[in-house]
Amino acid sequence: MSLSFTIAKRYLFGKKSSSAINWITGISVLGMSIGTAALILILSVFNGFEGLIAGLLNDFNPDLKVTPTEGKYFSVSDKDLIALKSIEGIHSISRTLEEIAFFEYKGSQIVGAVKGVDQDFLKVSQIDSAIHFGKYVLQENGINYGVVGARLFNQLSINQRDALTPVKIHMPVKKKKGLIKKDYKSMSIYPSAVFSVQSEKEDQYMIASLEFASKLLDKKDELSALEIKMDGTVSESTVRDNITGLLGSNIQIRNRYQQDEAFLKLMNIEKWISFLITSLTLFIVAFNLVGSLWMIVLDKKKDISILKTLGYNPRDIKNIFISEGLLITGLGILIGITIAVTLYLLQTYFGIVPVPAGFIIDAYPIQLRVIDFLVVIITVFVIGYLASILPSNRAARISPYLRQE
Repeated sequence: MSLSFTIAKRYLFGKKSSSAINWITGISVLGMSIGTAALILILSVFNGFEGLIAGLLNDFNPDLKVTPTEGKYFSVSDKDLIALKSIEGIHSISRTLEEIAFFEYKGSQIVGAVKGVDQDFLKVSQIDSAIHFGKYVLQENGINYGVVGARLFNQLSINQRDALTPVKIHMPVKKKKGLIKKDYKSMSIYPSAVFSVQSEKEDQYMIASLEFASKLLDKKDELSALEIKMDGTVSESTVRDNITGLLGSNIQIRNRYQQDEAFLKLMNIEKWISFLITSLTLFIVAFNLVGSLWMIVLDKKKDISILKTLGYNPRDIKNIFISEGLLITGLGILIGITIAVTLYLLQTYFGIVPVPAGFIIDAYPIQLRVIDFLVVIITVFVIGYLASILPSNRAARISPYLRQE
């Protein structure tokens, strides 16, 4: 331990000539503590919401999604499909076909998306766990059924007790045959269940059978995507390489995160903007630290003069008060982390901060990450260091020939 640090610690915890200095120092520590706790909790709450939403999206998104690089549709032969299923690391594959459509129900009209899926869709997604009411059924006794997204269900004002009125789906016809033909093709489907993944995009879907969607879109052998569930035996990169080697380079493969990358990136941006705003607030609070160190410098002018007489140079004097500023900052960080962890435990086990009624959770989600602690500690120490520069420079300029009174 250096002599400068030892002197700084003594100045911090030793007796001062005025109790006001102790009060100002205590306020500095308190400000750093509250700022540190706020930074950690802000990041933790955003982590909690990110984990919650990512988990909800996982009910709808597959592990990997294969789509064409150009256009909306592509074809996969039965031979290639069998070869894909034999790739090590792939558990199941579902063929899907989706398109924007116009929905109509008892006078209500809305634009949404119809998604046709095969019988393996439940193997690659967990959509059945996101169903609020009803039963996941797509075809039964020759009748077409659809699983409706909650947002689409509400906008169409579908009556769940009315099993006789279907939803009409209208799809534009690109090549109209004959003068009397309509500009669109219409088919009817009966709602069998309602699902919600708390995403406006996915909640705007109507899930139907692949046969129904193929007939509606006149796409007999074409698909929008192959949705894949991995078994975890090999790495994602290996599975990607094997799929690309089989289907060629005219496809793109996205994992769960990449399928909703824009949304999750936006949330991440909001998280760090909030962190930056709080950091700027903490920087303003750090002016208390400047005042505290300035008062200590004034209180220890005689000591500084003596140290310089004994051979201390201005750089050594500056290091004493830089160290003292960092000690105050470090003490604030320790107290702030303790506050943050305590509030985290209270929120996790007792839900002390509830969310408004109507949400799928009762209390704000919160999640601590080690990387966030490192970021906060570095940020607060940098702020503390910057706040210590001005008082330490003032201390370094004190004359060694200060008149003794």
